[in-house]
Amino acid sequence: MQKNKSINLFTFSLLGFTVATILGCSDHQTVVESSAQVNAPVPKVKFVVVDTGQDTCFGNDGAVITCPAPGSALYGQDAQYQGVAASYTDNGDKTVTDNNTGLMWQQTPDFRHQSYDEAVGYCEALSVGNYNDWRLPTIKELFSLADFRGEIVDPRNESANTPYIDTDYFDFQYDKRMAYIGQYWSITKYTQGPLHNTENVEGAFGFNFADGHIKGYETGYVFGTNKQGVWAPGNFVRCVRGEENVYGVNHFVSNGDGTVTDTATGLMWQSADDGVRRNWQDSLAYAENADFAGYTDWRLPNIKELQSIVKYGGDVDSWPAIDTRYFTLSGDNTIDDPMWVWSSTTQGDFKYTAAYISFGKAFSKKNSKATEYFDWHGAGAQRSDPKSGSPSDYEMASENAADLVMTKNYTLMVRSAK
Repeated sequence: MQKNKSINLFTFSLLGFTVATILGCSDHQTVVESSAQVNAPVPKVKFVVVDTGQDTCFGNDGAVITCPAPGSALYGQDAQYQGVAASYTDNGDKTVTDNNTGLMWQQTPDFRHQSYDEAVGYCEALSVGNYNDWRLPTIKELFSLADFRGEIVDPRNESANTPYIDTDYFDFQYDKRMAYIGQYWSITKYTQGPLHNTENVEGAFGFNFADGHIKGYETGYVFGTNKQGVWAPGNFVRCVRGEENVYGVNHFVSNGDGTVTDTATGLMWQSADDGVRRNWQDSLAYAENADFAGYTDWRLPNIKELQSIVKYGGDVDSWPAIDTRYFTLSGDNTIDDPMWVWSSTTQGDFKYTAAYISFGKAFSKKNSKATEYFDWHGAGAQRSDPKSGSPSDYEMASENAADLVMTKNYTLMVRSAK
């Protein structure tokens, strides 16, 4: 369901009648409606980790394969475990309700690139579906919409691509300049340090619904100050309404046996990785074959489950980005041993890679010719690495940033505690 044109309306109530004034029409405006607010209740919210939607198995080289049998190589990948299926309701008023989380979403963004401050103000001023309590989502709320059936097959052919969001319910447009530009702001700032090496840049996280990554983006401020003037990109905005400080808030309980249960999500976690870097296939096998703390149904978490335990908003220079009262992660936060943890999810755009969470610095360099790596996208970023081989076999580079490549990352197991 993709709409390229819509009308931007401003409506107001006058003597009991609703009047609509057309402010303008263009390819980059959305329907904004306003009417008398009837004290609409704020939607109740639950922290439910919705499944990624990935329903296909892939080999180390990215080829589609028949899903492996238990005990076979590559068994345990994302498609082989069905989580809570996505469920949405189109409310018929330009809003969509997530029936799992309770969050209500703006159905049609205005498809304009906005600065971080503009994005916050846009949601605060928005009135759609007779609601005026919209806000910019947190990064965990935004990532709850991620659908990992997405992929970009051909950046020059929009019809060949699938965004990382369910377009049966949510309107989506690829950027006309470059299909990869699909970043949407969250309100979650990166507080553990500045982004890359340019003017001590402050960042906020966003999710790219075109290519399926969480990364930090410049807000326009100098890190740790109220000083503006730093160059900042414009990202898209999709607003949300619902109870705050519910979705994404973990409630960890230490079980005293090397495991931690998040009672908010019903997931039980290995409290510490075993300190071994493995390729993706070996990480799958490690989890599938584990007999740990009296349980044998461990598995590698999918990317949405893994992201659910990230601690965003930590203190400056505090790593890893996880609650260290309950978890211990390996890695020394350098380019030789980054604090990166595999998921079971194949990255759609480059299927020879699997998604991981950077619980430490998310290293990249300015371009493929540069020599120095920096924390380019922040602890809590979600990126992907090749499933096999050696880093020297790959060049994960772009015009703007060249990500550090690792083919062996850490493993943190999960199981259902329900």
